[in-house]
Amino acid sequence: MVVFPFCKINLGLSVRSKRPDGYHNLETCFYPVPWTDVLEIIPGDEFTFTTTGTAIPGNTEENLCVKAYRILEKDFNLNPVRIHLHKIIPSGAGLGGGSSDGAHTLRLLDSIFSLQIGQERLMDYAAKLGSDCAYFIQDSVMIGSGRGEILTGISLTLKDKFMVIVKPEIHVSTKDAFEGIVPQMSQHGIREILLRHPIAQWKDFLKNDFEEPVFKKYPVLKILKERLYNLGATYVTMTGSGSALVGIFESEVDISAQFPGAVYWSGFMD
Repeated sequence: MVVFPFCKINLGLSVRSKRPDGYHNLETCFYPVPWTDVLEIIPGDEFTFTTTGTAIPGNTEENLCVKAYRILEKDFNLNPVRIHLHKIIPSGAGLGGGSSDGAHTLRLLDSIFSLQIGQERLMDYAAKLGSDCAYFIQDSVMIGSGRGEILTGISLTLKDKFMVIVKPEIHVSTKDAFEGIVPQMSQHGIREILLRHPIAQWKDFLKNDFEEPVFKKYPVLKILKERLYNLGATYVTMTGSGSALVGIFESEVDISAQFPGAVYWSGFMD
């Protein structure tokens, strides 16, 4: 069976406080984007995990697809499978590609083996993989709180908006990004801002707390953000804690020659 793990962007990201367990309490809006990897899982004589496409750093056993299989294997005594991941979504971008791959592995294994785990329990398994993995168990726009695993729906759509995601040749690790963060309570919540203000006003209210420390370390990202605004974007933000910049436009724009050396995705939102 083959699925297409999608990525997400963050519309606003507020880091509220440091938790006793070492994580941070935050608030954000996760919005799904159809820039996808390709994940195939089929029965095998022994467990294997292979990849093609963009190189994936790190040890194989640390890959979230493998971890997802190991988590379910403990509780359900799964038969061996062959997992192949064709990697397209860039890493270190704040797009949650690896988290989506892990979550979709859980979803696909649940389907292949007819485990009937149920969405709530799948989300619990996903939360063990990473803070934003639970989001990818479903396909909706959600407000994330806690460390990102507490999810509530929000009536928000970017339908018919043209979105551009630019990922320069910069990898920002989550650990490094958090080192520059000073948690603080924001005056207005993300949900309140999104529901109260039109997109044209998001520039003044909707912030990503990671931008200041990450832009300080990588000034080129601030330049790329300004370039997207100069191209006519209504709203531009860094997504997550990574280096990808997201621009939301009212109409189609050609960026093919604007960001040399960068990986990018663009398209109208459904």
